[in-house]
Amino acid sequence: MDKDEFAAFLRTRRERLRPADVGLPAGRRRRTPGLRREEVAVLAAISVDYYTRLEQSRGPHPSRQVLAGLAQALCLSGDERTHLYRLAGELPDGPAGPRGDVSPGMLQMLHRLDAIPALIIDAKFEVLAWNDLGAALITDFSTLAPKERNLARHIFLDSTAKPGFGVPRTERYARDIVSDLRAASARYPGSLEISELVAELLDGSTEFAELWADHEVGAQRTMCTTIDHPQVGPLVLCCEMLSIPDRDQRLVLYTAEPGSSSYEALRLLKVIGTQDLTTNRR
Repeated sequence: MDKDEFAAFLRTRRERLRPADVGLPAGRRRRTPGLRREEVAVLAAISVDYYTRLEQSRGPHPSRQVLAGLAQALCLSGDERTHLYRLAGELPDGPAGPRGDVSPGMLQMLHRLDAIPALIIDAKFEVLAWNDLGAALITDFSTLAPKERNLARHIFLDSTAKPGFGVPRTERYARDIVSDLRAASARYPGSLEISELVAELLDGSTEFAELWADHEVGAQRTMCTTIDHPQVGPLVLCCEMLSIPDRDQRLVLYTAEPGSSSYEALRLLKVIGTQDLTTNRR
């Protein structure tokens, strides 16, 4: 059990709650944000002293009953509840790190999606596989070293940004990546690749460090965004994340509304492929 991480997670979850969120009156002016420790202790049916020691990294290993009480008291989401249990060491150990191999069936399906840009990424946001239209939309991954195919590095570290890399930079996307990576680090506490990636991002990005300190945890899901492509112009796309549970990977699909200008631009991009039509020719 990582007592420091467990304590920090409890503290940040408590501080984000308002009394009204758990059916308590606001009362007199509060000196600290969120709920008081004694309020969480009452809601979780444990003593104030026990809860205080948990937040101070001094408490004993909590039982599953205590964890259930804390999850309910702190109004944790499903992802956050799983994260709490993992931090306490109450879930079975998984593999040492994310799998880097893509199943043959998924590869076949990926390349049959010839009208939809698609990627397969692992838990640390490394692009493992892509179809032709995915390469045309985002970048030609085959020309990049594996380290440069990592979407988290691209978002937070300018040194790895590549011209024409089509992943949009938005505040929500950045926050989602951080919360997803934190969940992955708890699933794979022994993964050297994840710990080195997080350390690199903490060292190289103030924004990442600030978001990491929020202890948000959760999986990336559907979002809509605009990609300004150098060949076909701006495309308004919905990004769908489909889970591949047995390998802890995700199939990422970029779709456009049928009949829209973005839909027609994707059809054109399918013809152009990864050609650079902006290159000056003699």
